[in-house]
Amino acid sequence: MTIKQVAEKAGVSVASVSNVINGNYHKVSAETRRKIERIIEETGYMPNAMARSLATQESRIISLVIPYIGDFFTFNYNPYYAELIAELEKYVRSRNYCLMIRCIERCRDIVPLLSSWNVDGVFFAGASGDEIREVRKSLQCPAVFIDSYCEDDGVVCVGIDDYRGGYLSAQHLLNNGHRRIAFASPEFGEEGVIWERFCGFRDACLEKGVEIAQEDIFTVDTVESNSIVAGNDIALSPKKFTAVGVMSDLSACGIIQGLRQCGKRVPDDISVIGFDNLSLCSFTYPKLTTISQDIQMKAQKAGDLLLKMIRGKEELTAFEKISVKLVERESTGKISLE
Repeated sequence: MTIKQVAEKAGVSVASVSNVINGNYHKVSAETRRKIERIIEETGYMPNAMARSLATQESRIISLVIPYIGDFFTFNYNPYYAELIAELEKYVRSRNYCLMIRCIERCRDIVPLLSSWNVDGVFFAGASGDEIREVRKSLQCPAVFIDSYCEDDGVVCVGIDDYRGGYLSAQHLLNNGHRRIAFASPEFGEEGVIWERFCGFRDACLEKGVEIAQEDIFTVDTVESNSIVAGNDIALSPKKFTAVGVMSDLSACGIIQGLRQCGKRVPDDISVIGFDNLSLCSFTYPKLTTISQDIQMKAQKAGDLLLKMIRGKEELTAFEKISVKLVERESTGKISLE
């Protein structure tokens, strides 16, 4: 069965069948659309994606590029990436595109592959400013950079208000009377997501006369055993911390385990606040207080901007920040002001 035969069977033009297949429903009547869809279902007609791509210069493929973070990495290992992928795939599918996911070590390595697949657009997750500038030199399709910081002309970034998230995290602990506060996050430089969160956290503390010194900063990642070790270190520190702000929920869960191993109770001895408000927060014990980001809204905003560039064939400059909020549960508590 060919598209021409479908058109003949439906008594319509090939263009009408093509419009239905490609989701251009506004170009055909509802009755014609139903007739064509019924014939396609009855005959089992499958459009040739490669031929359609050559004819329309569109592949209907959007790529998602995720940073390589170690041999242990799988898409369901880090709940944040699992939720982001799910929301982006749902958005892309609802617009009649397919999502192609690729995990890479260096952003520039993906450019030849994107060209060979003739993708219509691409999402990059967590690229640095330098990586963005390097990729844009050779990338031929529209791109949206998620969880990145770059305000160059022609760059579209979508993320959250990381600075405010860090600020709210520290403010919550301070308002509960804590003054000996630790900060736990992946390693960070002077740009990017974690740097913004740290700046917000630090500034909130400084407003209350609390300084975050180098020995108050603990390095953690999404490997559970590493977070447990960080929890041990926080519990045994001579600074006798009463609270810790952790910049990811997954790491916060590991730190809580490490604190328990050293006999510390959460929140009675040490309060712990996470970041992201992933679904696991309601299943931990105690339930995790955290900073909530709207991953669904982030995916929708990124998708809307990418499709605007794809369909309008225009270059945009945008830096969208989605608001965050505190979600208070059971892992933080009040202490007497010291």
